[in-house]
Amino acid sequence: MQFVRPLRAAIVVVWPLLVATCDGGGEEVVTTGRFRAEVWADNWFSLSLGEAPVFEDSVPITTERSFNREVFGFDGEYPLVLNFVLKDYKADDSGLEYIGTDRQQMGDGGFIAQITDTETGEVVAVSSAAWRCLVVHRAPLDVACEDDPDPGATCEAEITAEPAGWQRAEFDASAWPTAVAYSEADVGPKDGYDQVDWDPSARLIWSASLQQDNTLLCHVVVDAPG
Repeated sequence: MQFVRPLRAAIVVVWPLLVATCDGGGEEVVTTGRFRAEVWADNWFSLSLGEAPVFEDSVPITTERSFNREVFGFDGEYPLVLNFVLKDYKADDSGLEYIGTDRQQMGDGGFIAQITDTETGEVVAVSSAAWRCLVVHRAPLDVACEDDPDPGATCEAEITAEPAGWQRAEFDASAWPTAVAYSEADVGPKDGYDQVDWDPSARLIWSASLQQDNTLLCHVVVDAPG
């Protein structure tokens, strides 16, 4: 077990791409781009194309209840090297939320995405159990601490540094665990989820634990269709 500083927040878009955002109830504004991404996350995500930042969830991870979809366009060439950082909200490294209130509890995550090639109209990538995702923040290790009055003192966390070069095209993520697909009943998606026409093959995913695993890295390489 390695204890290190938590991951820093991803850099806001610097990749020179065309981007659009929308929240669960807001007006959708979509710009052009070779690819169109539709994403719903509980609670937060960022996307890089290789090592170049592309998009960051418009609702900060510091927001306790942030369930929203995002729709944005970006340019790129095959093979697409998609690197997602997924975060469930936590008040601190204990992994709990609403600390000190009668709602103190472990949170639960969830994520779904699909990428469409706008030149062909073909969905070229969807979140699925085939994705490789590494947990880099897991807490609490002992779920019995969920009700402790001072969880910061009793709830232990396993925090791992990001692997060097994990966003590069040549990075081998084959040793990472595969994601786990969950049902809508498991995740309870809301606020914008139903506003997307999801491809039948797109799945809600997370790691093996919706509640204890708080930060994930997912490395996905998408080859050209055909």
